[in-house]
Amino acid sequence: MLCEEKKAKGTAVALGYFDGIHMGHQAVLNKALEMAEEKGLTPVVMLFDIHPRKLLTGKVPPILLSEERKRGLLKEMGFEVFEFGFREAMNYSPEQFEEKILLGQLNAKVVVCGYDYHYGKGGKGSPETLKNELTPKNIEVYSLSPVYLGEEAVSSTKIRHLINDGEIERANYMLGDYFTYDFTVEKGDGIGHKLGFPTINQFFPEDFIIPKYGVYASRVKIDGRLYASVTNIGTRPTVSGENMRSETCIFDFDGDLYGRRVEVSLMKFLREEKKFPSLSELKEAVSKDITKAKEIYKESVEK
Repeated sequence: MLCEEKKAKGTAVALGYFDGIHMGHQAVLNKALEMAEEKGLTPVVMLFDIHPRKLLTGKVPPILLSEERKRGLLKEMGFEVFEFGFREAMNYSPEQFEEKILLGQLNAKVVVCGYDYHYGKGGKGSPETLKNELTPKNIEVYSLSPVYLGEEAVSSTKIRHLINDGEIERANYMLGDYFTYDFTVEKGDGIGHKLGFPTINQFFPEDFIIPKYGVYASRVKIDGRLYASVTNIGTRPTVSGENMRSETCIFDFDGDLYGRRVEVSLMKFLREEKKFPSLSELKEAVSKDITKAKEIYKESVEK
């Protein structure tokens, strides 16, 4: 709930699901921040407590960003996060959504959304509806056009396809940052340690996007510090693995991370996962992966 002092001040509200905070989302968010700064308003992002499609269709698109990380990034940008129950909002008409939420609970003075934003029962509300209803009430409404990188429009759907296909560099370009997940580190079977490459094991939650199986140059953030790393995503066929996981070898780090949420960012796809004839050949391949990953991390730091 927004405190009365900030509500009385008035808000600049960014509307959207922001499922990846990609370049298109960033345009909406930055416009809201810009208007808040210009007019002395509180910047607010309104998020639902559940993905709308979960209730409407029972299925959600693969998640690009954990809810915890999303909220953390939005707060780092300077936003107040206003959470509202979608079960209630889905039954509001567009007019009720405007009156009860945007005006009643948020005291919005500026509203910013993407060109394809819809709201209210049946998704009948649109950017045009917002402008028609709110502009006469002296509320500024901004509907932003899609962001293009080259000839391609940035979208969460496109980014999902790129991640699924292992085109992580193009996905990162559209995200405006590295694709990152921050799952809890769990106990593994110690194979990496036996090979001389200790790793952290993380398992993808249900509904989260699964990158193409293979080896990636990566980086890890621990206590605010970045470390170069190499990550294997898949089932580890050489050691008869079954459960799909993310297995990351962190360079120049020695510490216990079990039970902690750790951020892993994928930088570049190095090779596909494969079954090696022996552990010695697997070890040799991993050594080469590590050399490449260190070079890629070094280049990223020097840019």
